[in-house]
Parts: sequence; C-alpha cells; structure tokens
Amino acid sequence: MKIKTITAALGSLAALGAALAPAPALASAEALIRAKCLPCHTEGNEGISRISQQRKSPEGWLMSVARMQIVHGLKVTDDERRTVVKYLADTQGLAPSETDGVRYALERRLNAVEQFESEQFTQMCARCHSGARVMLQRRPAEEWEHLVHFHLGQYPTTEYQALGRDRDWFGIALKEMVPELARTLPLQTEAWTQWQARAPQVVKGEWSMSGHMSGRGGFSGVMKVSAAKGKDLYALSFDGRWDDGSAMSGKGQALLYTGYEWRGDLVVDGTPMRQVFALEDGVLRGRMFLRDQDEIGADVVASLQQPGNSRVLAVHPAHLKAGMAAELRIVGSGLQGEVSLPPGVRLLETIRRSNAEVVLRVEAADDARGVHQVAVGEARGGTLAVYDSIAAVKVMPAFAVARIGGNGTPTAKVEARFDAEAWAAGPDGKIGTEDDFRIGFVPANWSVEPFDEVAVRDEDVKFAGLMDAASGVFVPGDAGPNPARRMSASNVGNLKVVAEVAQGAERLRGEGQVIVAPPRWNNPPIP
Repeated sequence: MKIKTITAALGSLAALGAALAPAPALASAEALIRAKCLPCHTEGNEGISRISQQRKSPEGWLMSVARMQIVHGLKVTDDERRTVVKYLADTQGLAPSETDGVRYALERRLNAVEQFESEQFTQMCARCHSGARVMLQRRPAEEWEHLVHFHLGQYPTTEYQALGRDRDWFGIALKEMVPELARTLPLQTEAWTQWQARAPQVVKGEWSMSGHMSGRGGFSGVMKVSAAKGKDLYALSFDGRWDDGSAMSGKGQALLYTGYEWRGDLVVDGTPMRQVFALEDGVLRGRMFLRDQDEIGADVVASLQQPGNSRVLAVHPAHLKAGMAAELRIVGSGLQGEVSLPPGVRLLETIRRSNAEVVLRVEAADDARGVHQVAVGEARGGTLAVYDSIAAVKVMPAFAVARIGGNGTPTAKVEARFDAEAWAAGPDGKIGTEDDFRIGFVPANWSVEPFDEVAVRDEDVKFAGLMDAASGVFVPGDAGPNPARRMSASNVGNLKVVAEVAQGAERLRGEGQVIVAPPRWNNPPIP
C-alpha cells in the first residue's frame, strides 16, 4: 500500500500543467495552507516557518508539496495541491530575470550541459541533481543552512559519495556554501520587488507562433487565447502548418503563474503536449513537448497581435541559396507595411499576407551572401541567410543522452533527436574563422559509429539502438540484461552520431555523440 501511495504522489510531479482547475480566491488559498501546513510548521511575525522564507518556481513548489506527501504523509487532494502551488508561486515566486540562464531545467531540455563560474558550487551542489534546481530558489542564510542539514538528514551518504568523501563536505557546506548561496541567491531582491509591482500582462488575443522540432522540422501558426473560468486560466486553440505543408491543430488550456510563467496542457493532432513558456512584453518563449515523452519537443516563440507589438519572429525557411528562387513565409505580429528583403534578394510575387504571415516568392542573385535582417514595415527581428555553398556541418546537439527502456520494465525509452546545422565560410573564404555564418538546419543522411575502442569491442552499434537515416531520431535498445552481449550487459553504449549532407558530388560530414544510458528511474519536474 505504501508503494502505491508513493507512486501516485510521484506521478503527480509531472502534472503541473495537466487537468488545470480554476484558481481559488486568495483567502481560501491562505486558509488551506494554514489548515494543511500549520500542524507541523509554526506561524510567527515573519510568516510560516520554512515556507515563508523561500521563493521558487511553480515546479519547485510542486516538488516541495509532493515531498511533504511522500515523506511526511501530508493529505491533500489534487485540487488542493494545485491551489497551494498557484498561491505560493504567485506570492513567493521568481522574477523573470531570476530564471535567466537556467530555464532549460523548467523546459525539460535534458541534454543541457551545465557550466557555472563557481567550481565549488558545481562540486558541492550540482553533482547529484542539476545546478539549475538550486539556482531556481531564493533563501536567506538561515534557510540555506536548514537545507544543508536537510540534505544530510534525508541523504546521509552525501558525505561518502564521490566529491564528498575527499573533503569536509559538511564543514564546507555550512561555512562556505551557505554564505555564497545567501549572497548570490538571496530571499529579498530588487528584481522581485519590481516584478511584484508591475501591472498584469495582456494574455488574451491571437498569438503568432513559430517553432522547430528536431526530427520533424519547422512550423508556424496562430494560437488563440481566451479567458476560461478561473483566475489566470485560459482556453487556447492552435491552427498552423509544418514547413512541409502538413496541417497541425490543437486545443487545450493554460495557467499563468507569477504573472509570466505559462504552463499549457493541450492536444495537438491527437498527441497530448505541454507548454512551458515565459511571457514578457507581448512575447512567449520556451518549449512545447510531448506529455509522455518530454525529450520530443519544439523550441517556440510567439508574439501577441496588439498595437505596438510589431515583430518578425522567423522566416521559413531561414536560408536561401544564391541564384535560386523559393517561397518564404515571414511569421510575426503587426506585419503591415513594405517588406524589406536582404541585399541581392528580389521579390517576385506576394502570394498572400496578413498581420501574422507574409508569404512571398523571391529570388537570390548569384552573388548574394550573408545573414541579413528581414523586416515588414516597423516589424523587425527575423533574419535570412543567403549562401552559395555549405562549408561545414555541425550535429546539434553535439552531445545527447538516450536511455534504454521498455521490454516489460516500467520506464519508457528516451530518444535522442538531432539536427544537421549548415555553416558557410565568410568573406575570407575559410571555414573555422570568425566571419563564418550560420545557414540553418538542412536535410542529412544519419548514421552511428562506435565512439571509441571500447564501443568497438562491445559492439555498441549493434546493440545500443537504431538511428533513423532520414530524420536523425535515435531510438535506444531495450532495457534489461542482454545474453547476446559480453557479460550479458544491458544495451547501453557510446556512439558517434554522423550527419552527411550532400552538395553535388561532395559529402559534408558532421559528428556528435550520444551516450545510451540506463533507464531514467527518477524524473522530477526539475532534474
């Protein structure tokens, strides 16, 4: 019975944007917190012990409430948990600037490679979980000290693990890390004070949207947002098309936390998806991904159709070969006025246009080169790369992690998805110099090879998984011991990812790496 209870609570961790319910009145949220939290916490002049001395993202507060359920037996319904998380994220959240640089964790960008200025922070605070989990919190010194004690109380082996047993971990944590965290991640900040005083942002209306999904391609469309029943709750519908011409559409709801943290839950062409966006000044940025396979997702930017918000979000496709003609879609908001194209690019025909999209037929001169801005009237922001030839190909991401799964186990496989990014040499005619410019994503033929001698010996190419040659989607092997492998090892591996781009008779090659790792047993909202 205990296992079922813990499993149910953990299952709720990923459901921040799911089954959105109307937010209750402020008074009822405060009453609920007192009723559920004060049996253990105490209330004083500075608020409720521990709780009032922290600020976190919506996912951070969700993890705290879930831990109370799992570890301390807190009894709350799903609606009550949503109420508490919404209230705490709104009143003790983070300002947009306080999430800069670490939003990859909220957006489920699990291939992000973290780098921090403080090596001590990396070793002390980012070796068991992501450093972003820490960076997405704000506490005073006393509360950071409480967190150190919590770590050893909850995870007593911390001192004996790698990067713990070779030092006085507890002493360093208390004497050096607590002051550092209190200084760099304090509870009270000017950014949070200013954000709380800011007027509510406009959400309702039509949003022009542009995105790119690895393994599938680019897309654009219009998302209509209207008020739903409940504070900060919105109904949304989306109609668009992929760059290959296929239609796409979806419907769902979104809840706005902290005045800018957009969490959407929708179904697109029959597939449940989630949106994790940040809203600021009429623009949404973030990621939209599959609810049940968060490694499959799209980078998204959207702008609201409203006065004073003229923007070019993107040009589809984002590149044009010199001497060639092509159809371009300029996507944005407030697209009124004359279209300004790059030097050497000539307008042949205006196929159709609206405030959200301008579709043109254009032709590039033989000597046109470089990355140039595309504008429509006052709308700026988009660029078009014009090139004569591809000089280099990069695999993006350069490093990824896939995970074995399935085969009767409770964990699903985690795919790895790649794009081939083309680059051109600049005016000096040499690749690998500062004047090189990015062309964009191009079709490629994909394959994998052994990454090193160990991968050759263990036949990783044979066992670790399969790469789709056309899409760049790598599907790892099954979980569990494999009797066909040396020592009946599981289907893990270390593979080189190869993208080959054809340019006439020439084949340009780019290389990356995918580590095929054991199953993902632990999948919290913030890694």
